[in-house]
Amino acid sequence: MASQKNKTSPERERRCNGWTNDETWVVAIWIRNHVGSRSYWREQATRQFREASNSESVRNGLWSSARAARFQLASQLKEEIQSAVPMAPASVYLDLLRMSLDSVNWHEIADNLLYELDR
Repeated sequence: MASQKNKTSPERERRCNGWTNDETWVVAIWIRNHVGSRSYWREQATRQFREASNSESVRNGLWSSARAARFQLASQLKEEIQSAVPMAPASVYLDLLRMSLDSVNWHEIADNLLYELDR
């Protein structure tokens, strides 16, 4: 029995409803289902897509416009959502919230938002 491989090893990427993990799925669902968030992040995706060609990395030929838009939108998502965490006294709940947000695949959410611009 000890020689059997664990099918749920940490090395394998866990999937949740087509997303990398539960944390990514929950953030993506809230963005998609909350009218204000959906509208705001769609606008931000559009802005990042338009401005990507002005990126220094694109001008220097290091990245494509699509890659620059993805990177910038993912960074913006992470920064804005993590900065909204309440400044509460230290607690196990606050630590768990921060750990969960650290597990979010921000690039995957950015990809999804940028993909939806084509629809």
